Amino acid sequence: MKLTSQSFVDGARIPGEFAFCIPASEGHVCLGSNRNPHLAWSGAPEGTRSFALVCHDPDVPSRGDDVNQEGRSVPTSLPRVDFFHWVAVNLPADLREIGAGSFSQEVVPAGKPGPEGPLGSCQGINDYTAWFANDESMRGNYYGYDGPCPPWNDELLHHYVFTLYALDIDHCALEAPFTGAQVRNAIAGHVLAEAHLTGTYTLNPALAD
Repeated sequence: MKLTSQSFVDGARIPGEFAFCIPASEGHVCLGSNRNPHLAWSGAPEGTRSFALVCHDPDVPSRGDDVNQEGRSVPTSLPRVDFFHWVAVNLPADLREIGAGSFSQEVVPAGKPGPEGPLGSCQGINDYTAWFANDESMRGNYYGYDGPCPPWNDELLHHYVFTLYALDIDHCALEAPFTGAQVRNAIAGHVLAEAHLTGTYTLNPALAD
């Protein structure tokens, strides 16, 4: 099975239109267009009854002490953890493409509604839910896609891994709001094939092209 995109090439930078935040001349960053990228796939195995889609960033700092702090930086040596940006299950077995912007068109304070999503999907919450939990103006359940916004002072280039799973079940019995980790557990033993597509992104001027 192969996963591709018209929005970016595997291993290349993700354009800013697909990011939650983009660089800014004042304040380091500002909100981006936050559109989901185009995805297409082929080679699904016989017996596929549904697809699940997960996008995660494995390069998120395990501690936030230095994150976005003036005069400090997040060192590359700091241990990193997963941050989920998109979680969707129950995508129909005959689906082969997701259009750019069809799941997300902008940043929505307090998150987009869910769990029902486009194309018959059921969407989980991404990790902006926890990130904004203590922010009065932004907190809420962030369903569906919300794009990259790595720390602007991170010395590490972040990677965003889109993973498509072909499943032998047509429905994942998950109670909303569910997370990326819960999806991984739910589909264990049901994956017929999987495909990956990775893009990179940074808000650190020192790492920009």
